[in-house]
Amino acid sequence: MRSRTGGMWWGTSIEAPDPSALARFYADLLGWHIGHEEPGTAVVAASPQGPFFVFQQADGYQAPVWPPTEGEQRPMMHFDFQVGDLDSAVAEAVDLGATVAEFQPQENVCVLVDPAGHPFCLCLDEG
Repeated sequence: MRSRTGGMWWGTSIEAPDPSALARFYADLLGWHIGHEEPGTAVVAASPQGPFFVFQQADGYQAPVWPPTEGEQRPMMHFDFQVGDLDSAVAEAVDLGATVAEFQPQENVCVLVDPAGHPFCLCLDEG
């Protein structure tokens, strides 16, 4: 997508009760850096050109429930990250503050929950 200013940008925005803390979690998990931070917003970037994850303050935030449950806040999105060593990647994510979800729907993928309650997947890259 080309912005009206002529530059290229792409990313996604994620609601969080503490955007700075969640940005630090993903920056540490991915080896990215925090590219911008201000009250209510923190941006994690792979490089100055992106991709970007924008974490935004959400008053009244309700963490999604995994697996989806009738009448509860459903996950609206989730990240999938490919990893070369699933066990090591899961251990690192847990050390950073993630929790392993109780429900695991498939082999070679581990569903975790980030510190704000968003589910994300670590997927074994078998290629």
